[in-house]
Order: sequence, then structure tokens, then C-alpha cells
Amino acid sequence: MPKKAVLMMAYGTPDSTEWMPYYLSDIRGGRPMSEEFVQEFRHRYELIGGSPLTALTFDQAKKTGEELQRRGYDWPVYLGMRHWSPWIKDTVGQMVLHGIEEAVGIVLAPHYSAMSIGRYWDKVAEAQKAYGSNIGFSFVNSWYRQPNFLQAVENHIRAGYEKFAPEVRDKVKLVFSAHSLPARLLKMGDPYDDELKTNARIIAERLGSVDWMFTYQSAAHTGEPWLGPQIEEVVVDLAQQGYKYMLVAPIGFVCDHVEVLYDIDIEAKGLAEERGMQLERIEMMNSDPLFINAIVDAVIGA
Repeated sequence: MPKKAVLMMAYGTPDSTEWMPYYLSDIRGGRPMSEEFVQEFRHRYELIGGSPLTALTFDQAKKTGEELQRRGYDWPVYLGMRHWSPWIKDTVGQMVLHGIEEAVGIVLAPHYSAMSIGRYWDKVAEAQKAYGSNIGFSFVNSWYRQPNFLQAVENHIRAGYEKFAPEVRDKVKLVFSAHSLPARLLKMGDPYDDELKTNARIIAERLGSVDWMFTYQSAAHTGEPWLGPQIEEVVVDLAQQGYKYMLVAPIGFVCDHVEVLYDIDIEAKGLAEERGMQLERIEMMNSDPLFINAIVDAVIGA
């Protein structure tokens, strides 16, 4: 049988704020940026005590490998990052050295977009070309419909409601969120927006009678329109409508990192508190066993 493996991929984050200029430059494709821009991101990372993304992603990969082994699949799990080490290219090089012949690629983001997940596939293709590799890759494009993922999100949201006093839980606005992308993807027939809104609707239906909506967050300032509404606008709008309680469920993200720990827990929460609102957030998936099982189910089914 061919020697098979899993290539798990994530965005990546710098090891310390000292490396922030290099990290941001990689994200921006080398486009120039001001010192103020760099300092703003350094400040965000310092406020959250540094991003735990790398450590959490390594743990997700470790747990995925353990669950595969438990189910009888002797597939090593490799980890590659798009914008930091371990770089996808270097990881594919390792796989070549180890004699891997077939691999399943999965990105730790459950919803597909050519502008997000598609870029990871491009990185794999570039690495394959660079090493003259002929590893037979199959890719998991989206996996938000995995039953274990839906159950894990539902569980986390139900637990999130418990952060509010029992007498106000029926007054909580449930706000699903995900990372914004350039709005031009809508004209491209890209499934990202539809997948996220479908995911939110499925979860809301499982929860029963809940007051909910979907929003985007963390849009970049690139001079072109991005998908909205943005969560900051939503906080202000809900306060004006008289809402006092808001539970954020960032279904587009799978672990704690700066878009969650700063953009929601500090920025959005601060806006809410200024307006007399209680904003809470569900716990992220991280290495929740149901979530790990969802990844394994997706990989085996690829």
C-alpha cells in the first residue's frame, strides 16, 4: 500500500512581536507598510499576551494523529503554516524526504473560499513543483457539515448562554461571525458567504428558538469593499435597537488567536461595554474531542 499521510495547514503567527514586520510583509505580499501599522499589530499581540495559535495548532495536529491511530489509520500528521514556520513548503519537503506517496490536505478553517483555502492549495502546488514531488494529494475543501463539528459548535453555544443570568437568556442576541474577505468574491461565484450563512442557519435550527444573526469581522483596509456587516457596526446597531446581551460565536475560526482574543474580546467587547451591553463569546474549539473527531472524519472521507 502507498505510504499515506495528512497535511494539516493553518495561517501561522510570529513567534514574538520582534518578527511582526516580517510576518505582516509576508501576509501583504511584500507591499510597503508604515511603522504605525506594524506597531498597531504589535500592540494587539502584546495586549493578548502573544498569540497561542501555533501551540494550539500543534496540539490539534497531535490529537488528530492520535485519533487516526485509535481508528486504525497509521497516517502521520504533518503541520504546515501559510505565513510562518513551519512553512507549508518546508513541511512538504519533509514529507518528500520521508517517502510519503499519498496525502490528504486539510486547512483548519471549515468553509471554502478560493481567496482563503484555495491559497493553501496553491502553496502545496508550489512546494510540489519546487521539490519535484509527485505526492498524490487529495484536499478537503470544506467540512462545516461534519456532524461532529456541528455538535461541537452547538455544545459550545449552549454553554455560552450560561454566561448570562438565567432570567435574561431569552433576551440574548446570538451573533455568528467569521473573517471577512474582499466582497468581489460574490461576483466570482465563490461559496464562502453561502457556506457560512448556511452553517449559521443549521446551528440556529439545532438550537431551537433563538434570536440570531450573522456578521463578519477583522476586515483588512485594502481600499476595496469587504464582506459585511462588520461586528463593530453590529454592536453599535444592536445597542441602538435596545439589545443588552450579545453572545458571539466565531464559527469561522477554530482556536484562540488574535482575531478572537483582540478583535472580539477586547475591541468588540469594549464597544459593547461603552453602550451598557454584556458581550460574551463562546469558547473556541481548540482541541475539543468532538472537533478533533470532525477533522478525522473529514480526512478519512476525502
